[in-house]
Amino acid sequence: MFSGSDCCGRSRALAFSLILAAGSLVTAGPCDIYASGGTPCVAAHSTTRALYSAFSGALYQVRRASDGATTDIRPRAAGGVADAAAQDTFCAGTTCLISVLYDQSGTGNHLTQAPPGGFQGPEANGYDNLAAAGGAPVTLNGQKAYGIFVSPGTGYRNNNAKGIAVRDEPEGMYAVLDGTHYNDGCCFDYGNAETSARDTGNGHMETIYFGDNTVWGRGAGSGPWIMADLENGLFSGASPKTNTGDPSVSYRFLTAVVKGGANKWAIRGANAASGGLSTYYNGARPNAAGYNPMSKEGAIVLGIGGDNSVGAQGTFYEGVMTTGYPSDATEDAVQADVVAAGYAIAPLTSGPALSVRSSVSLRATTAGYTTRYLAHSGATVNTQVVSSSSATALKQQASWMVRTGLAAASGGQCFSFEARDAPGSYLRHYNFELTVANSDGSKQFREDATFCTQVGLSGGQDTSSIRAWGYPTRYLRHYNNVGYAASNGGVHTFDAAGSFTDDATWAVATGFA
Repeated sequence: MFSGSDCCGRSRALAFSLILAAGSLVTAGPCDIYASGGTPCVAAHSTTRALYSAFSGALYQVRRASDGATTDIRPRAAGGVADAAAQDTFCAGTTCLISVLYDQSGTGNHLTQAPPGGFQGPEANGYDNLAAAGGAPVTLNGQKAYGIFVSPGTGYRNNNAKGIAVRDEPEGMYAVLDGTHYNDGCCFDYGNAETSARDTGNGHMETIYFGDNTVWGRGAGSGPWIMADLENGLFSGASPKTNTGDPSVSYRFLTAVVKGGANKWAIRGANAASGGLSTYYNGARPNAAGYNPMSKEGAIVLGIGGDNSVGAQGTFYEGVMTTGYPSDATEDAVQADVVAAGYAIAPLTSGPALSVRSSVSLRATTAGYTTRYLAHSGATVNTQVVSSSSATALKQQASWMVRTGLAAASGGQCFSFEARDAPGSYLRHYNFELTVANSDGSKQFREDATFCTQVGLSGGQDTSSIRAWGYPTRYLRHYNNVGYAASNGGVHTFDAAGSFTDDATWAVATGFA
């Protein structure tokens, strides 16, 4: 059922208008709808689907670690869902990163690895990290696709974008996000930012923000909220501090809308899987200096703040930016199209099944180390030679109780590993080194102690590689017999690419204890 229309039914007409393409009738996509409303897309980004009914070009590019090769991922058919199978085939037996997010609008506003800014990126050269290609699997009407899982330190940017609103020019934007994946870091943004990647003053940005940061402003409840990052402020309404009409929202699939014009702007939101948009704010610009008129600069960011603040996390599936101030009716029609896309969760794990409440031991598969198991001694995690004749204490230290993943946003699909000899203590990563610690009940601990399994990177259906839920580029790895959450070819010594796939592949056996 369609929900949300104006008095004349324009929303319904826009949402379900049909376009003649390649001799057949095809349902309009979001950017077709915006164009019909007189506010065409000037940037259109998605790793999950085409945003125009006739689009059949590249959606995004992935780069694999084994040889540095890249490939473009396209829709299965014009206007359709991304060809996830092509990615899976290309990335089999290694790890892949999303290296380019292509602009479907024809304007050329592609997003690539964010360069250094006011805040340095985490890589040695100051650039931001790239996202894991397989970190956010979903389905659209039953067809598998992948979103962009942004961990702290991950970011994409285009400082030379074309056609994006500048100064006080009107624009609109929407994004489909994971409403359960967020933090209070600054700033999980998508939209219009500074061309210098530095804070150039109030009103120099206009982006969708999602999270529960309260440093500058907030909505109702405890968050997370859809707000607007307008630079030097996260705004929920006219007040610099709070708007009780901006509710806490945590839909698994969330539609977030921000639009702005001459002394007017709005925030809207909805469940991206059902129903229509609600308006959380619609009125004048914030009553603080520098925001009326605006001084927008026209760069595009994803996952980071305008000055390259890289502390935030979130998941992005699709989003666009328009020229002109879209009508509510146009946005209602776009929301109907998003709902019709049929976003749904997909499995986060693969490979040998783990049984919750069972005891397991993890054996190294790297040649020359196959008698060693992942173990701990107090807080320290390393590999130890263990056998059936080992002392009872060592057998317990090399055994882990499988628990349902502590991170709420993992949806119960992933796992946490409780030390067999220390109930209440869990395997976690801290500064990417593995450790065992008592749970402090914090959201950060729960996320750092949650891991997702997949078929072993070095091959074999009887082996597993175990990636950190919150950092899906990082896998449990032994390096010099010490345990790490390591990325394939990252900046740390323990990220070294040599033997990575073997070191990050484990044989899962019944626990010694």
